[in-house]
Amino acid sequence: MEDRSHGIIKKSFIQSFFADDRRFLLIILMPVTLFFLVWNVVPTLWMVGLSFYNYSLISAQNAAFVGLENYTNLATSPDVWSAFSKTFLFVLLGVGFQTILGLLLGFLFWNSAKMPGRRPALTLLFAPMMLAPVAAGNYFRLMLNPAFGIINYVVSLFNNGETIEFLTSAEYAFATVLAVDIWMWTPFMILMTLAALGAVPKAELEAANIDRLKLHQKLRYIILPHGKYILMLGILLRTIDSLKTMDLVFVMTTGGPGNITEFIGIFLYRVAFVSMNIGRASSIALFTLFVAIAFTSIYLFVLNYKKREEL
Repeated sequence: MEDRSHGIIKKSFIQSFFADDRRFLLIILMPVTLFFLVWNVVPTLWMVGLSFYNYSLISAQNAAFVGLENYTNLATSPDVWSAFSKTFLFVLLGVGFQTILGLLLGFLFWNSAKMPGRRPALTLLFAPMMLAPVAAGNYFRLMLNPAFGIINYVVSLFNNGETIEFLTSAEYAFATVLAVDIWMWTPFMILMTLAALGAVPKAELEAANIDRLKLHQKLRYIILPHGKYILMLGILLRTIDSLKTMDLVFVMTTGGPGNITEFIGIFLYRVAFVSMNIGRASSIALFTLFVAIAFTSIYLFVLNYKKREEL
């Protein structure tokens, strides 16, 4: 009898403890908050602090406070701006082509619900996105090999038996890694396009069909107003991800030939883990973070502006 009453008291205590919604929410969020603090906030603050020091892991001297010297050197360094300019070109072309191809293929699959083999085709189309960038880079590095690569073998059949140095030629290296990135991440934009189209109310589409609206009218007045936010989110995510591209390009070209494909991620890796200049690397990483935040701010501004226009 005592055990039963003790159990009832314990149960009522637990129920009363979790009855408060605010307390229950804090308990649920606590593990996530701790994880975020330990793995995001603390390393970021540590990086901010290191960016004000001349700190090298291969120097016998202790870390010395240099103030804004790392940032002034960053602003006047041709190597940094060269890496950023190549990165921005890579982002602009890559995300642009991925968005255009994603929209076209997304509309194709959206309008072909009764197409035979639609599901297997979508599964195969999404496969590149599921690959690890390191694995995809290795696959293409082998396939593009001028001695035994299958792609170069096909090229030789149409080029009088001559192969092309896709990854070691300054003429082709940038375009090659760009093409692989487009191949790998266009499926993501297809997925976002299908999600945006899925957000369009069927009743409005049926009314448009009854009114015999043309395709461009459906896009302007029905599809874009409902799906533009999902599409913009997809573009933002791809922009931020492309901005920090490193593993795919590093496996394929290691930033070469010369510095043709040395994007900011590879440049940062070399400063931090080859030159071991942690202070300078921290300032570059922090500046890259600010660039990513700027892209996010632009996205949020456009969204809020569109919402204000609608109101």
